[in-house]
Amino acid sequence: MDWSSRACARNGHLTYAPSHDEYASKLSAATHAGTAWKCLRCGAFIPGEPHGRGAIEDAPAVLHSRQIRDRVIIRTLAVERGVRGLIVLLIGIALMHLKNSQESLEVQLQKSLPLLKPFADQIGWDINNSRVIHILDLFVNAAPHTLWIIAIALSGYGALQLTECVGLWKQKRWAEYLTVVATSAFIPIEVYELLHTVTFLKAGALVINIAAVIWLLWSKHLFGINGGAQAAVDEELIGRAALEYAIALHSATPTP
Repeated sequence: MDWSSRACARNGHLTYAPSHDEYASKLSAATHAGTAWKCLRCGAFIPGEPHGRGAIEDAPAVLHSRQIRDRVIIRTLAVERGVRGLIVLLIGIALMHLKNSQESLEVQLQKSLPLLKPFADQIGWDINNSRVIHILDLFVNAAPHTLWIIAIALSGYGALQLTECVGLWKQKRWAEYLTVVATSAFIPIEVYELLHTVTFLKAGALVINIAAVIWLLWSKHLFGINGGAQAAVDEELIGRAALEYAIALHSATPTP
């Protein structure tokens, strides 16, 4: 898939007229419709005024095809983190309501979270047979005073997931580090769940999380892997690098 062309089709082309004549001549062409400027993203020549003009160093940042694909993957992870964070927050709220109740956690969840049970059923999460829920229920029954601690911990985890969601959606590097650390920390819990009850959902979630950690570490050059932070900087296309990338793109020159 040509991610650059797809991005241009959805968001429009990105053209720029540099003040440097040598660069300007390579990024423009004369046509019957007037001067056409080469899109910095996909390489197509687009008639009409460019989106911007100025010095070489002021050329806008450009995401190339792989970076556009990576952004789609990152934002998919962001949505998944957001959904998970909301669910965990709802469970935390249910625990708070359970403070002065003698009911089991499963019963309270079904009463306090009427929207959670149908959703859990759709994705294959059996709340009543969840090992984690049973463990929480044992904590509540054995030591009621720990309920607030558990509720706060769950709420904190939910807030963490939502923070990851926002950071990943905005393409923040700190969010990538946070996601790797947080996801890695909770993989043992997912393995524990899977050892007791094997479901397609649990196995799939575990595989996705492990794959997400490996992918983030390698493609985003985290913790010095695959060239580290300098490699990530070198991949950025802005200013002169953005113009040279566009010049190197193969495209059909419009007929004068």
